[in-house]
Amino acid sequence: MITDLALALIQALVVAAGAPLLVGVLRTLKARLVGRRGPRPWQPYADLAKLLRKEAVVSTTTSWVFRVTPYVLFATMLVAAVIVPVVASRTALPFAGIILLMYLFLVGSFFLALAGLDSGSAFGGMGASREVAVAALAEPTVILAVFALALRADTTNLGGIVARLSGEPSLAASPGHLLAFAAFFIVMLAETGRLPVDNPATHLELTMIHEAMVLEYSGRYLALVEWAGAMKLFVFLTLLANLFFPWGVPDLVAPVPIVLGLLALAGKLAVLTVGLAVLETIVAKLRLFRVPELLAGSFALALLSVTAVFLVP
Repeated sequence: MITDLALALIQALVVAAGAPLLVGVLRTLKARLVGRRGPRPWQPYADLAKLLRKEAVVSTTTSWVFRVTPYVLFATMLVAAVIVPVVASRTALPFAGIILLMYLFLVGSFFLALAGLDSGSAFGGMGASREVAVAALAEPTVILAVFALALRADTTNLGGIVARLSGEPSLAASPGHLLAFAAFFIVMLAETGRLPVDNPATHLELTMIHEAMVLEYSGRYLALVEWAGAMKLFVFLTLLANLFFPWGVPDLVAPVPIVLGLLALAGKLAVLTVGLAVLETIVAKLRLFRVPELLAGSFALALLSVTAVFLVP
């Protein structure tokens, strides 16, 4: 059997090591879909290694907030990796639920917004205000969508939800479950800065949100910020894969089931990554004032999912 500490280390290692590969595969798929050769899937590893070796240039107007933010982002994502059921339905922190996970995401967003303001850049302040507005609209939807699953599983523990839904597939086939999936998917796009909410491949001042807050970072600080962003995408896609499609997630925490669970996760992430690449290829970025409308629609879907628990047997 694997202890809780070993399970925590395995999950943190899977998320930290797999996140750059996930981003690299997504970039390669998007390039191939539009007829370009694109970068290699493992290019993000080389980019991170190059940035970690470079010297960080810091503005004289910044305070300790600017320097500590990359470490806060990276640390919160590592803790989130321990909380989320990645390779098994049992997590290393059984008492942790979706509320703690959302607090971790909010802490990262809060410090990143402060860092954008701390740099004294006009772009940083603009990106910080947009990031806080998006987070205020997106976080309640995440909690409500997972709450709909918790009502069906009779538990707020993320691992317990996965175990209950995998044991009773009929619960995962209900209309309310599909509504929660749609709401969570839309919020995932907003939280991770993907199209149509944000474009991670642009630096145009009229469109960028996340990129505006990290323009002043360089060297190892930029490496940690980019790595934490990739880990956040990995965590959200893992939640989509294991909460809404819990098949293949083992209950027994032992070496062989863990390996099988890792293979099942890789397969589900591959499908979600292909779907995300196709979506980002066929849609354009929304105008900024349309983003609240999209997030309000996702909140309505999550609310309908909760309502369906009481109306649909």
